[in-house]
Amino acid sequence: MKSARHSKILEIIENNVIETQDELALRLKDEGFNVTQATVSRDIREMKLTKIACGDGRQKYSVITGNDTEISERLIRVFKETVIKIDYAQNILVIKTLEGMGMAVGVALDNMQNSEILGTIAGDNTVFCVVRSHQQATSIIDKLNRIIRAD
Repeated sequence: MKSARHSKILEIIENNVIETQDELALRLKDEGFNVTQATVSRDIREMKLTKIACGDGRQKYSVITGNDTEISERLIRVFKETVIKIDYAQNILVIKTLEGMGMAVGVALDNMQNSEILGTIAGDNTVFCVVRSHQQATSIIDKLNRIIRAD
């Protein structure tokens, strides 16, 4: 069932401008897949989908393609261009992004493969990132700010 759903997701995003998880869930339901937003969110993460800009100012889900270097560069660019603010409370980083870019930033963080990061949860414009300690939170914030400021 999951592989059929993933295939249908690919078909839907290739043929339509899908801007939100809810919109994708509705399309899947129209195609006979009984899914929740949480299932769609997991599918997006597993399939490593990201949002890209359309020519008309909108954003849409797309498959990450290319070699590892191209992917890394693209994810770093997404991170640099869409993160507005990074803060923390104890061992949880709170990353504010441009509207609709939370999932893309979450994917970027996950693909940085930083062993200090235990996991991320992404919403529309906010990403929560859990680390083990307060000290690691401040260290990671420093690293992420260097990425944002790098030219």
